[in-house]
Amino acid sequence: MGQARETIDLMTEAMVSKDLERLAGVYAPDAVVTTPDEGEIKGREDIVEYLRKFIVAIPDFTWEAMAQYECGDTAVDEGWVVGTNTGPVPTPGGGTLPATGRAVRVRSVDIATVRDGQIVRHNFYFDQLDLLSQLGLAPE
Repeated sequence: MGQARETIDLMTEAMVSKDLERLAGVYAPDAVVTTPDEGEIKGREDIVEYLRKFIVAIPDFTWEAMAQYECGDTAVDEGWVVGTNTGPVPTPGGGTLPATGRAVRVRSVDIATVRDGQIVRHNFYFDQLDLLSQLGLAPE
């Protein structure tokens, strides 16, 4: 197992255990994340804040891995985000919606590039419409 695989595994463990300090440590200070809902997020602090909102919205979050890959400085995880929405749901405009109490199971792919033991680029891929539909928040 290489450094990229080890680092993305640490990121996943920090998310599941809700350890924001450890989560911050896996991202480089100038890391860049791209998400389907917020677009590009730059800098460790803003990335951790984005992920913190996710943890608050789905505090029992778990990750069910389907496949894991590593090629050089890049690791890829494919799997399912699973949990129950019992916290406020962040909106792209900075607001929140009340918790729905609904269970979610959303397919996701993460691609992380690692340098010197920290993630410098991380792309999150998930179907926003599927997530919103499972939460009962998608437009009819």
